[in-house]
This record gives sequence, structure tokens and C-alpha cells, in this order.
Amino acid sequence: MTLEPHTLTGAYAVDAVTEEEAAAFKRHLRGCPACGQEVRELRETAARLGAALAAAPPPGLREATLTEAARTRQWPPLVAVVRRARSSKQPPVRIALWGAAAAAVGALVFGLVTTNTGPESDPAQQQLASVNSVLTAPDASTVKAAAPGTTTVVTSRSRQKVVVLAGDLPPLAAGKAYQVWLIGASGVHSAGLLVSDGPHRTRPILADLPGAIDRVGITAEPAGGSRTPSTPAVAMIPLA
Repeated sequence: MTLEPHTLTGAYAVDAVTEEEAAAFKRHLRGCPACGQEVRELRETAARLGAALAAAPPPGLREATLTEAARTRQWPPLVAVVRRARSSKQPPVRIALWGAAAAAVGALVFGLVTTNTGPESDPAQQQLASVNSVLTAPDASTVKAAAPGTTTVVTSRSRQKVVVLAGDLPPLAAGKAYQVWLIGASGVHSAGLLVSDGPHRTRPILADLPGAIDRVGITAEPAGGSRTPSTPAVAMIPLA
């Protein structure tokens, strides 16, 4: 492994590492509970993003698939063959052919679905791709806040992006919302409001990362957000 193990949590969580790196990182996890926790949280977030983007199949998909399967030959043409001894481990011809036919139909279905639900047709898909690009960036840096709740910040300076994953923050009074701030020599910039995504968790925030930013803060603000922080930070995460 050529990278510091602690920096691979994001890439490992979405299976974006080589076999050699994966094996080495698994060994690292045995003695690093912090990385294990980060991997679990990042995988949960990736799963939530994927579930949020689930889409109904396009109209006519079933009919198109069945029509294509019906007119696609499932067996090879009848030709003379030379019989020879076959190892007991070799699968029968019938199984192999049915496997090939199933693969062909599967490829057809995949092609139709991806044709109708490509990233360019859905802003949510583009958002997911952008989040993944940060989590799997070669220079991705992951920092976890000590308290309150479970807040993880992943930054990529090469992509100039930051992803904020927050959960289990203290409940707020009506009319209040948590707001994320990027703080540094260039000032204080709002990264957006944390939106609930179920009990004890919020949707990930993806924001541009100016070069002079060295901290991420979270404050309790009016529900519509504020231009600048109006209350003390409930969480302050220094960036690596």
C-alpha cells in the first residue's frame, strides 16, 4: 500500500481500492476501531444515497425484454459434434447455454435501464457521482468530530470539494435548523443546511472547498438559514 491507511476509509467503503490495498486495509482495520467505524458510516451513507436514487423501470421495459428474449435463439444450430470424454467438473452443455442466454437477457435489461436512467438525465445521479468522486479521490482526507453526534468530513483538495456527513445531533426547537460553515483565512462560507434523512441522520452535504478553508463548523440557525453564524458552534472540525 502506497497511501497512509487512515486515508483509505472512503475508497475502501465503496470498493474503489486495488486487491492489494484492500487486503492491507483489512489488516489495518483489525487494530483501528476508528477506521472501522468510519467505514461503516460511509457504507451506510452510500447505501442511503443509492436507495434514494432508486427509480421505477421505464415503461415498456418488461415487454421489450420478453420480445428480445423470444426472438433470440437460446440454443446453437444443430451440427455434427465429436463426442469425447468430459471431466465430471465440467458443467453440462445445457447449463452453460442457459447461463449464456440469461447473461444476454441481463445485458439487454441493463442496457435499457442505463439508457433511460443515465447520470446526465438526473441531477440526483450527478450529485451521487460527485459525492463518490470525493470519497474515492486519491487525496481524500477523512476527519471525524469527537462530539456531539457523529459528524464526518471528507475533503479532496484536488477536486476542491468537501462532503459533510452528520448524525445524532441534539434535537432543535421548532423553527431552527443546523447549518454547516466552511471557515478559514478567506472568511466564513455557508455550505448549506442539514436536512433530516430519517431518525438520527441527515443527508450528506456536498460543497465547493476554497483553498484557504481549514475548519468546518455547525451552528443552530433559523430554519431558513443565516448569512453568517448567529450562535456559537455546536461542532467545530479542523481539516487535515
